Parts: sequence; structure tokens; C-alpha cells
Amino acid sequence: MTQQKPIGSDFGAASTAMEVVSGIDLSGKLAVVTGGASGLGLETTRALVHAGAKVIVPARSPERARSALRGLAGATVEHMDLADPQSVAAFAGWVVSAGGPVSILVNSAGIMATPETRDADGHEAQFATNHLGHFRLTLGLWPALVAAKGARVVSVSSRGHQIAGIDFEDIDFRVRPYDKWLAYGQSKTANALFAMSLDRRGRDHGIRSFSLHPGQILTDLARHLSAEEINSFDALDEAGRPIVDPERGMKTVEQGAATSVWCATSPQIDGMGGVYCEDCDIAVVNDPNLGRKGVSPWACDPDSAESLWQVSAAWTGSDAV
Repeated sequence: MTQQKPIGSDFGAASTAMEVVSGIDLSGKLAVVTGGASGLGLETTRALVHAGAKVIVPARSPERARSALRGLAGATVEHMDLADPQSVAAFAGWVVSAGGPVSILVNSAGIMATPETRDADGHEAQFATNHLGHFRLTLGLWPALVAAKGARVVSVSSRGHQIAGIDFEDIDFRVRPYDKWLAYGQSKTANALFAMSLDRRGRDHGIRSFSLHPGQILTDLARHLSAEEINSFDALDEAGRPIVDPERGMKTVEQGAATSVWCATSPQIDGMGGVYCEDCDIAVVNDPNLGRKGVSPWACDPDSAESLWQVSAAWTGSDAV
């Protein structure tokens, strides 16, 4: 695993996704971007296509996704529902059978602070969608990632991981009362730990993995929040417009997508992996004196990462690595 400390990137908190890919040639590369037709995922798709990549966007509502991507040559849409194991398996199987190596996988789709719901197997929905769905997808695409001989898998976590680690005794809130923010924090910690355990398994196959905090951006991800909750974030000015202050983590969509794109394409991190990033660099391990910057110790713990992998493999039946 790469050491969890900054490397002195060429970019920073205010950098945009387009700036990150300036001068990078992805011609002939195939990428898959979940959530790639809205918010941060859409800007990620735009940047990768701009650099020459072909991008497949799996979407639960293909027609809506095609509308959002209209005019973006190089991006195509296929059906997939992250919360439906059969749908994920069908999409991954289609990609693998097509024979093209997948050089970049960006796991960007997600839900946040939802009312208590469960998937068909009874797993809490935020953990099931944000983590288990991407776990299934990544392992389903494994042969195509190996075939790329140098693939990167990028998992969009969040500073929200600092809310909670993973309660391995009660991941699904069977015993403790459901708390939408604890559930969200747990799922975002899972994204970071997944990147660690995936990198350990993938590096000998040329697959490196990263997780990241994109910044605080008001997108459709906040659709389940009340006006009072949004106001409590101090994210809007007096006119109700989003505040943009990258150094404080408050970014535009273009800035928010930059770290995903940096993790997916930067030559600065060739040969590295298994780390959590923010502001287009590897993040520090959280220090209370630095405020909320960095990754919490529980989200970069190798033993927890391995425990999560074992649970996820058992729950999904996916462990073909």
C-alpha cells in the first residue's frame, strides 16, 4: 500500500477536472463511470471523453441518462441498477463479453441520508447501494480490468466517512435504531476500506485502487435533505446560491470532479494505490488540529479493510479475485 500522506501534486483544491486532464491522452482507453450522467459523475464523464476515452455510463434510467449526455460523443449508456444484483451481473457480463479491456472504473454513483429502506436481501440501502453494488460491479468487471494491464478503480467516498466507522456487529441496523447519517458515514467508510483491500488484491494484476473526498457540493445527492438540513451546512449565501470556497471544501461541480479524474488519470500516482485522496493529492490521516481535512484512522485501517472484504464477499457471493 502507498503511504497515506501527500505527494505534492501539481493541482489543488480549486483545480477543475478539465485542468487535471489537460495534456493527458486517453485515446483507445475504455472507462466505466457509475453515476456518470449527473452531478460529479457527469463532469467526470465529460473530462474523460475530452481526454479521448470512450466512456460507458451504466444507469437505472437509460433514457434520462442519454438526455443528460446528449452531444457528448464518446459516451454511451447501458442499463444497470446498483441495488439489483442481477442487473449488476448482467451489465458486467455484457462488458466482459464485449472483450474490451476496462482501463478506468469510477464508482461515483451513490445515495445519501435516505429514509430507512433495504435491498431485496434485507441489507440497509445506503450500504447496499454505495458499497455492495460497487463491490459486485468491480468484481464482475475483474477480467476486463486485468486485461487492461494497468487499470485504475476509483471509489468516490466522502468526508462523511468521518461520521462513523463500520459496526461489524450491526451493519444493517438490526439492533441499533436506524440513523440515516450513521448509515451514510458507514457506507462512505466502506468505500475507503474497499479501495485498500482491492488495491492489495489487484496490484499484482496491474490494478490500482483509490478512494477520495470530492468536496462539499450541492447536487441531486442532497435530494432527501430538508431545507433546514441544507441550511445547517452553511453552504448557501444570503441569496440562496451555493458558496464556493475550495480551501474550505466548498466547490463547484467542475472542481468537485477533479480529484476523481486525478485519481483515474494522473501519472504522478503511477505505481501507487490503496489510499484516500482529496484536493487532487493523497490526503493526510486526520489530525484534529487540521479540522476536518484528511482520512479518519478507521477508514484507512488494513484489518478493517480485510474484514469488510470478507463480509462483502460472503454477502454478495463475489470473490473471484
